[in-house]
Amino acid sequence: MSSRISSGDCRPSDAVRRLEAKQVIPVCEPFLEGKEDQYVSECVRTGWISSSGPFIEQFEQQWSAYCGRSYGVAVCNGTAALWCAVASLNLQPGDEVVIPSFTIMSCAQAIIACGGTPVLVDSDPDTWTMDVAAVESRITPRTRAIMPVHIYGHPVNLDPILSLAKEQGLMVIEDAAEAHGAEYQTALCGGSPAWHRCGGFGDMSCFSFYANKPVTTGEGGMVVTDDPVMAAKLRSLRNLCFGNERRFVHESLGFNFRLTNLQAALGVAQIERIDEIVGRKRAIGKAYVERLGSVAELQLQQEQDWARSVFWMNGVVLADDVDMDAALLGRLLKQNGVDTRPFFVGMHEQPVLRERGLFQNEACPVATRLARRGLYLPSGAGLTMDEVNEVCDTLQEVLP
Repeated sequence: MSSRISSGDCRPSDAVRRLEAKQVIPVCEPFLEGKEDQYVSECVRTGWISSSGPFIEQFEQQWSAYCGRSYGVAVCNGTAALWCAVASLNLQPGDEVVIPSFTIMSCAQAIIACGGTPVLVDSDPDTWTMDVAAVESRITPRTRAIMPVHIYGHPVNLDPILSLAKEQGLMVIEDAAEAHGAEYQTALCGGSPAWHRCGGFGDMSCFSFYANKPVTTGEGGMVVTDDPVMAAKLRSLRNLCFGNERRFVHESLGFNFRLTNLQAALGVAQIERIDEIVGRKRAIGKAYVERLGSVAELQLQQEQDWARSVFWMNGVVLADDVDMDAALLGRLLKQNGVDTRPFFVGMHEQPVLRERGLFQNEACPVATRLARRGLYLPSGAGLTMDEVNEVCDTLQEVLP
């Protein structure tokens, strides 16, 4: 029988069958072991299957409370969450938002779609998150906001960003899509430094609940905030900005970004098990660190003293003297039964953005290196310890 991750049981029979049949160990599978069936069936039985229903409000209230926020606005995916958050700023042509280059396209896309201009900073080489020391140099009179992005479950060092934003009068949109349950130790709350969950910082925080996220609704997202006026604006934006007095009279342009009650039902069931899920993710991450942290050919994301990573994805970066790139490593691992995914390609290298005249002469060497030499390993909450060991053994076997 396969040994189990110590923080809870997780479909060990599936893992055993994969190993015995020599099937590929997947990068991530949804961990649906609670009341998901029961709650989704309730939606079907009662007919609440669209964008109205009791689970939506429950999901919003429970997730915002988990993050230490007052309001949650559920939307159809994480990109939509970013889009609504940026749209709420009412950007004018030429207005700028500072983001990391090493992130998903959704961040830059939301800014461009809302009429703004993304401004890039490179990554910290240890955490792979935004290089916070470089942010101030990118602030101009046109800067409206900063968008820190937690990467692969590790928090950004937020205090310098929050202090800079307050000093400069800028908004902060925290992208916590990959950081469900991760924590950051802030010194800005008065008294001694204190731990707070990611998603609880800045003016707005955005989440994705895609199938590979710790909490999943299949697709789905949410913006959380403490500002009731902002929350009302976000609710209007996600629902086509229908008129208050006369529904089909529109004074603003919004989006059809609604989440369904069916999806919210999944989310409610997932939140009931969030402590177990986060515990499993951290146990898997720590197991990878124990097995691979001393392998000279690899660099792992370095968890900082002020961070409690949720290890959403467990990445490895090949040392510069290793005679292969991440693409070749991924192919070799796949041939030997281990699935992987490549790292982000920085915004400064994206053809669609360069065609728009953006980032023509910009260099982000850390983001470039991460894109060439990094990939992430199987990281789903349902992995067993035997599977983690199988991944690590295979990885060390295929390294030159």
